[in-house]
Amino acid sequence: MGMPKLVTVQPAHDKLRALGILALNGMFDEMDAVGVLRYATSDVLPGDLAIVSSFGADSAVLLHLVAQVDPSMPVYFLETGKHFAETLAYVETLKKHLGLINIHAIHPDQADVQRFDPAGTLWETDPDSCCHIRKTEPLEPITEQYGGWVTGRKRFQTVERGVLPHFELTSDDRIKVNPLAYFSDADVNKYKIEHGLPEHPLFAKGYKSIGCAPCTSVVAEGEDPRAGRWRGLNKKECGIHFDFNGAIAKPVTAAAKHTLWKDGAFIADPFHDWSETSDPATASYTHVPLSVFLANREAFLANPHPLGLLVSPGERIEDVEADLGRFASVAIKFPAFSDGRGYSSARLLTQRYHYANEIRAIGDVLQDQIPLMRRCGINAFVVTHEPTREALIEDRLPEVALFYQPVGATEVPVGTRPFLRRAS
Repeated sequence: MGMPKLVTVQPAHDKLRALGILALNGMFDEMDAVGVLRYATSDVLPGDLAIVSSFGADSAVLLHLVAQVDPSMPVYFLETGKHFAETLAYVETLKKHLGLINIHAIHPDQADVQRFDPAGTLWETDPDSCCHIRKTEPLEPITEQYGGWVTGRKRFQTVERGVLPHFELTSDDRIKVNPLAYFSDADVNKYKIEHGLPEHPLFAKGYKSIGCAPCTSVVAEGEDPRAGRWRGLNKKECGIHFDFNGAIAKPVTAAAKHTLWKDGAFIADPFHDWSETSDPATASYTHVPLSVFLANREAFLANPHPLGLLVSPGERIEDVEADLGRFASVAIKFPAFSDGRGYSSARLLTQRYHYANEIRAIGDVLQDQIPLMRRCGINAFVVTHEPTREALIEDRLPEVALFYQPVGATEVPVGTRPFLRRAS
């Protein structure tokens, strides 16, 4: 499956805009998948349409439609390097069975893989970035060749896709065609049986939605068909699909093993600790000690990857004031329950320097401290203390209703003299 030569084609969107996407969507019965695809290829974007297929559990249905309408339509398969061996075999099976003659594999840029994911484990800590490197980036120069492309998305798959139409106008003025938008899981399975389509080898083993091997698991009876994709994470899309309703999944969410509490849940932590072997020029998703940053400032500022800053007791936030915008996260170390210097660092960040990104507390983080930390602007907490973890999950942290010192411009301490406060 070789890569065809890239040819720049100017998308013809004037006709589509004049006709209107709403009018297009009103032309077809909900289940008229063949009609939708045939009209898209013959009247909407003739010769200017391609299909991107995952060759997953349901892909045979859409590819069978393509074989009926135009078996020469370009079909692109994202060969991420992380697929099941069964998926790669299935590509060849469907190619022969359906008579598709224009299938092409898209591979990620190996320089990007080596730079951002040399160990091949990026999916563990930052699945969004992994998808971006292996799917979104390689696909962009392909889709730019066409005025539109066909997807196999369906309304029943996720809540976010619940309003999916047959035709979408994307933010870059291209058209997405979703012939199977109204198909249910039962409709898909019925279609496969009626047309004798080869099943993906993993489907019978409980894999109802199949992507890359590390991020795909078996789906239990009664679960959402896509529940096995990025299980335990608040991630529903790989990044190549921006849904009709504009919803984009947050990067990651709770699993019991996670220690980072943020936005009301324990989530996977993309950041890791700085080590002696880390390189200032290539470090990524690392909390850099403040002293190390100052000693290698130019290298860190030239580094294109996301970085965090680690502030220990006694270190001066003032020394990095001009560079705070460089950091996606600032971790403040609390080495002991009794050491309160971190609170001052947090208040400097939020109130004096108006730092708006993540501020996390690490170290001896206990449930009695968290309400006070939040008042100072800390919005993420690395928690290993089990009673504190349970208190967070059960939403039973202690409250601080009375206090002597106001924070910001909104708090007025009960029984104190607000006229002594500084103006905001």
